[in-house]
Amino acid sequence: MDIRLLGALNVSENGVSIAPTAPKPRQVLALLALRADQVVSVPTLIEELWAGTPPRSARTTLQTYVLQLRELIATALRRGTGPGPGDARSAKDVLATLPGGYLLAAQGGGSDIREFERLSEQGCRAMDDGNFAGASAALRKALDLWSGPPFADVPTGDHLGMEARRLEESRLCALDMRVEADLRLGRHRELLPELTVLTSRYRSHENLHAQFMLALYRSGRRGEALNVYQRLRTLLVRDLGLEPSARLRRLQQSILTATAEDPGTPAHHDDLAAPVVTAVAGR
Repeated sequence: MDIRLLGALNVSENGVSIAPTAPKPRQVLALLALRADQVVSVPTLIEELWAGTPPRSARTTLQTYVLQLRELIATALRRGTGPGPGDARSAKDVLATLPGGYLLAAQGGGSDIREFERLSEQGCRAMDDGNFAGASAALRKALDLWSGPPFADVPTGDHLGMEARRLEESRLCALDMRVEADLRLGRHRELLPELTVLTSRYRSHENLHAQFMLALYRSGRRGEALNVYQRLRTLLVRDLGLEPSARLRRLQQSILTATAEDPGTPAHHDDLAAPVVTAVAGR
C-alpha cells in the first residue's frame, strides 16, 4: 500500500487508488491511513466524523463507509499490477475489523509522513554531527515530499486537524533547520529569494528573520538586514506588545557594530552565525 497524506489524499493498493470521492469516507480513510497498521477505535472515528455530536445512526453509518472502502480495496486487489495471483488477501484483510475498531494494513508499503519523519531525524542527526551538507540534503528530500497542506482535500475533525497542525509545525522546524544548514555551507545568496517569501508568510517567526538578516548581511546588504529587524520589531510591538528576543537583538547589534571589512569573510560568518539558534521539533 502506498500512502500519501502530505497534500491531497492518495492511498493506493497494488497501484490502484482506493480513495473514495465522498467527503466523509475520505475522512475515514485519511485517519485509518494516518494510523496504518494500528487499530483506530470506533469512538475515535465517530468523534472525527461528527465532532462530539454524532447522529444516532453513527455506528451504522460508519460501517457503511467501511464497506464502501472495502469495495474500492477489492477492486484494487482484482485490477492491480502488484503481487498478482499469489496475493490471496481479501478486502477484509487489508481493512480489518478488530476488537474495538478497524485497522488498515499497509503491508510494509510506503507512507510519506513516515518517510518525512525519518529524513527529518536523519537531518537532525547530521546537524548534531556538524555534517551540514548531509543535513541539507536529507532535509531537502524530507520537504520535497510535501505537495500541499496535510489532508489538503479532506474534511478534518479534531483528530486530523490536530495532526495537521503537528505536521505543519514539524515541516516548519525542518525548513528552519535546512536553512541553517545552507547558511553554514555559505549559500546565503541562494537563500535570499526563499527567505524573502518565508518571512512574508511567517511574519513573526524570529528565527527565519534572523536567518534572513544573516543572509543579507553576508551578501553585502547590511542596510536591508537592519530593515528586516526593524520591520519585525514594529510588528511584534504593535501586534503582541513584545520586543524581539535577546538573541535577535544581539544579532542586530553585531550587524550594527561590524567593521567595514568584507562581510563575506569566514570570521564574520562565525561571529554572526552564533546567535542563530535552530528550532528543531523534539529537541
